[in-house]
Amino acid sequence: MAESTAPQRRWTAACPNCGAPVEFASSASASAICSFCRSTLLREGEALRKIGQSAELFADHSPLQLQARGRHAGADFTLVGRLQLRYEGGVWNEWHALFDEAPEASPSMPPPQGGVAASGRPSASRGGKSGWLSEDNGAYVFSFDAPLNEPAPPSHTLVVGAQQVLDGQAWRVASLTLVTLGAAEGELPKPPLQHAGEFLLADLRNSQDEVGTLDYLSEPPQWSVGRAVRLADLAMTGLREDSEATLASRAMSCPSCGASLEPKLGTTKSIVCGQCHAVVDISGGAGADLEHYAQSNGMEPQIPLGTTGSLSLLPNGKPLPWQVVGYQERCDIPDPGDDEEQTFWREYLLYNRMEGFAFLVDTEEGWSLVRPLTGVPKTAGGSDVEWQGRRFKQRWQNAAKTTYVLGEFYWRVQREDRVQVGDYESSTELLSSERSGAEITWSLGRKLDAAEVAKGFRLAADRGAALARDAGALSGGGSLVRTIIIIAVAFVLLIILLRACSKDDCDSYKNAYGEASTEYQQCRRNSSGSGVRPGYSGGSYGGFGGGGGHK
Repeated sequence: MAESTAPQRRWTAACPNCGAPVEFASSASASAICSFCRSTLLREGEALRKIGQSAELFADHSPLQLQARGRHAGADFTLVGRLQLRYEGGVWNEWHALFDEAPEASPSMPPPQGGVAASGRPSASRGGKSGWLSEDNGAYVFSFDAPLNEPAPPSHTLVVGAQQVLDGQAWRVASLTLVTLGAAEGELPKPPLQHAGEFLLADLRNSQDEVGTLDYLSEPPQWSVGRAVRLADLAMTGLREDSEATLASRAMSCPSCGASLEPKLGTTKSIVCGQCHAVVDISGGAGADLEHYAQSNGMEPQIPLGTTGSLSLLPNGKPLPWQVVGYQERCDIPDPGDDEEQTFWREYLLYNRMEGFAFLVDTEEGWSLVRPLTGVPKTAGGSDVEWQGRRFKQRWQNAAKTTYVLGEFYWRVQREDRVQVGDYESSTELLSSERSGAEITWSLGRKLDAAEVAKGFRLAADRGAALARDAGALSGGGSLVRTIIIIAVAFVLLIILLRACSKDDCDSYKNAYGEASTEYQQCRRNSSGSGVRPGYSGGSYGGFGGGGGHK
């Protein structure tokens, strides 16, 4: 697509504080932030009045920037402003998109109406031509204010995970987040209320893959509805390219050992020191006091951090380049008195500049590739759920925690992070839910063969046996006799493994699976008294939301 034609008419005035030119692209815009002195300016007819000072923006690595152009719902738009919202887990951006023409309404969404939220979030209307492009768990959502033809529910009645009916449509409460407005820049439809203090944003999601937001800063609360979008589908031009220069300013020292911490992604909220493996919270920026905690050593990931490979999100889709930016080891938490063996699994956090984040999950039952959903499935009788006409059968529900991490993460990694995990599967696809006290997220993905993982990441031949050590072959067909033989061999190997670990002798597993295998490394850890036991099956299908809503 050729680059969109820029708006033909603009209005410019001098900043009353520093004299720099301040430009407005829309006659409907009531406020702007001076890019030179960061004064918050109110437009009054043909003049500007200073009404405050905007805080400095948190430096990030978002590919979006002011004046970037794109096309959505049949209309061209320009990013003309930004709000940066802060919450306990860090910050996220919301970009004011000004349309050249009114965008087309989605069939499942009412035509956008006029009006402006008190927080400064714009509405979209046939006259205002305004929308909001916001970050959502490593992806993006385009949303528009919508009419709410009934009183909004009081904030204290909302419960995470509960059903909420609005205008006759069923939603699920996905997260309840207390936020403050941190900073702003560019052109906005209303002065940002930076001194309004903390207010609640409630995110609701439905089975049509939509996300709705109730903004409780205003009275009555402002309601908006959006859908997930891909930057590639928006045909964006003018995206930021100077990533290395942007990230150089974020270099900082590890508060535990003093080694240099250099995050590669602007969305990173936690980073693991490469020298002492302390987990450092950098969500407050380079100038903040950096909280951290030490962790015991885990296993080295079989796919090294920084490795780039090609995998498809869909079974027969186009392979996309993914870079490994994070690695975590997780385990389930058996109920008190439960004598079942504890299960361990590994997750690789993958990043693609245009697609956002995905999770490559390695369990005892095989590999899977999943990514967070915008919507939520609906119940389908009993414990099963349905997503877009496909039924998923529940495999298990259990509590889980993170035991070891490496690399960078777009959420705050905390010691002993615990969630409630639910895993579901159809014949070819997987669904996973993770619930904490403040939010619930869903992820959708597919099973992968170990050979596809090895080929996609171009791993050395000696790692093939380690990658294929899962039980995936048991579900691959074949004769009953062959299956029985495989099960018998696996049982014998398990007995040998337990005996080997008990006498600190793991050579048999080094010979059987290779030095890089999980069995060999885990046996060595058990022998050294780490207390980690080999899992016998399962584990979560993975996928972590990391903060609800548009984050």
